[in-house]
Amino acid sequence: MDLRIGLVSISDRASGGIYEDKGIPALKAWLGNALATPWKSIERLIPDERELISGTLVELVDIEGCSLVLTTGGTGPAPRDVTPEATIDVADKVMDGFGEQMRSISLKYVPTAILSRQVGVVRKHALILNLPGQPKAIGETLDGIFPAIPYCIDLVGGARIETRPEVISSFRPKKK
Repeated sequence: MDLRIGLVSISDRASGGIYEDKGIPALKAWLGNALATPWKSIERLIPDERELISGTLVELVDIEGCSLVLTTGGTGPAPRDVTPEATIDVADKVMDGFGEQMRSISLKYVPTAILSRQVGVVRKHALILNLPGQPKAIGETLDGIFPAIPYCIDLVGGARIETRPEVISSFRPKKK
């Protein structure tokens, strides 16, 4: 199975051309450095619209065959921040530990991390994670959660992910 990763930046202003999206480039740079497995990104830059976000996530998993989907943006308390709701709309299972850990990581850097509503969910054979929107925070968060991601994707039947151990070590239980 080829490793396909969906990268979704959710921003009214970036999708409208008001400013340049920095989320997808940050995700690609981090993954390009950390992954040993060859992979292909499927990218989307979309506005903060709940149905559009949900539809995009379904497309990336069900049609494009992504085993991992990473979103940036839309996880705060503002009225237009609906990424978590849209993500939960398409979930087979909510993976509470990912949201808890992402906020815990961010709290080491900024007190406003308590305002974040990031979630992680499983849909079919894929893991979908809502990451922060700022490039620095994306890297910090991935550094803290990625060790658990490959094994989670193994458990749900997605493509195998191997990391470069000198960059990040993924955890898999030892077989007896």
